[in-house]
Amino acid sequence: MRTPRIILTTAAVAAGLGAVAAPAQAEERTCRGALGAITVDNLRVPQDATCTLTRTYVKGTVKVERGATLKADAVRVIGNIQAENHRFVSVRNSSRVDGSLQVKQGGGATVSNSIFGSDVQFFTNAGAISITSNRINGNLQCKENRPAPTGGANIVQGNKEDQCARL
Repeated sequence: MRTPRIILTTAAVAAGLGAVAAPAQAEERTCRGALGAITVDNLRVPQDATCTLTRTYVKGTVKVERGATLKADAVRVIGNIQAENHRFVSVRNSSRVDGSLQVKQGGGATVSNSIFGSDVQFFTNAGAISITSNRINGNLQCKENRPAPTGGANIVQGNKEDQCARL
């Protein structure tokens, strides 16, 4: 009768291991002020705050909330940068965003000398937007911005659409 004891012992060990192992969760870091050359999971720029990133590595997504400002220089973002109702967004100086950049219903933006792995979108913003000398591996889409975005010398693998057709 050694077989039942072995089965029970194995089942108990397996159940114990399952109880110990917890799923990994990405932490969200709130940024007010400045972050340098550090690594974070997800990053949030809270309402009305200003966050300056310099050589920062973000393993997830950057979210810019209402009235907030993001200044990103020479950063690496594995996920997306998303801004809605923001004051200002700047992504420049050899920054690399593996996902997309989505900037909507906010203020101004400057995007220059950077690489984007997917779409770059500017929708319904009310501030000056400059898009210059970027490599975009998706589409460059701009709609209903006042004033219309300016810039040029962008290399776009997909389509340049609407207000960004000539950029």
